Amino acid sequence: MKINIITLKSLIHDSKEFNESSLKFINEINDELKKYEKIDFSLNEKSDILNLIFVETGGSEGLFLNRINEFKEPYYLLTSGNNNSLAASLEIMTYLNIHNLKGEIIHGGISYIAKRIYELYKVNKLKEELKKTNLGVIGNPSDWLISSVPSYELVKEKLGINLINIKMDELESEYNKPSFTNRHDIKLDYDKNELFKADKIYNALNNLVNKYNLNGLTLRCFDLLSSVKSTGCLGLAYLNYDHLIGTCEGDISAMITMTIVEKLLHQYSFQANPSRIDVLNNKIVFAHCTIPFGMLKDYHLTTHFESKIGVAIKGELKEEDITILRISSNLKDYFISEGKILTNLNDPNLCRTQIEVALDEDVKQLLKKPCGNHHIIFYGRHKDLIKNVLDELL
Repeated sequence: MKINIITLKSLIHDSKEFNESSLKFINEINDELKKYEKIDFSLNEKSDILNLIFVETGGSEGLFLNRINEFKEPYYLLTSGNNNSLAASLEIMTYLNIHNLKGEIIHGGISYIAKRIYELYKVNKLKEELKKTNLGVIGNPSDWLISSVPSYELVKEKLGINLINIKMDELESEYNKPSFTNRHDIKLDYDKNELFKADKIYNALNNLVNKYNLNGLTLRCFDLLSSVKSTGCLGLAYLNYDHLIGTCEGDISAMITMTIVEKLLHQYSFQANPSRIDVLNNKIVFAHCTIPFGMLKDYHLTTHFESKIGVAIKGELKEEDITILRISSNLKDYFISEGKILTNLNDPNLCRTQIEVALDEDVKQLLKKPCGNHHIIFYGRHKDLIKNVLDELL
């Protein structure tokens, strides 16, 4: 994928020396960008991901106005700071503001410019990918998720994601089909009958993924406790292991949050309940009964916490830096913090996979203005990138 640079310059600056200076500026940005990702530049072509308008000189304002219909919002004005490039960009940006058109001047040192271009590239790439994203809602969201159900129309309008309702009856119909495939890529040692039922749930979910061309799903999993006397924990873990989003309890907001993490970072993430908050020491205990196997340094299988039946995963995570994210159902607010996993816990009164985390942000935010229950946890410190992306996206 490429970033296209459209050049605007006054004719009086058309010289070999000037052109070499501009090319040197672009090459310096490109070299700095490679620290983030290998992204190619093209000149005066067209990109579906990101188009930059390089205002090379003063006197470019009229040229921009003459060509404005060739461009589309938002207008990203790249300036070098030489030859009145910034002055011309300020004039153009003022015009855009007066006419309520979105835009931004990208100006500063090479490191800042490259970082900002990378963020905009990720935002626009994410937007394109989300437009092609189908997410399934199997059964309604659980009754207790009173703040986690966004408007389907808003999700489509703002993010481009297509939410597809699928009845629990259809999942159960798939579950009752006689043929299915065991997963052989993960070594499991547990009650064979319970594994058999958990495998059937996974296969039913996977069949629906294929039928509806889903990139992920959320499951009203507690209904399975009575209908098939099992849980969705293992099936959701398998899906996430394959980078197909699977969230519990019909939590649509958690599914959207996890999808954005996957699209941005191509990284596994853990949907978990904040179970205990230690305000004085700025720590949180998170727990849940399913997690992608790719996040774990070790695990064993046990029963689902609330029901004491089925198959759940008690995993051990690495004691490493993490980022925690939750997007609210209004698709406007979000909570994000970096932190570190301090230890894995073994508390019989919590869901099976349990971690204690030290947060960078003040934990009291969650007590005063939470964005929902389930939070999405993933390895690495990604706050700056995700915050800048979400501020553009939401």
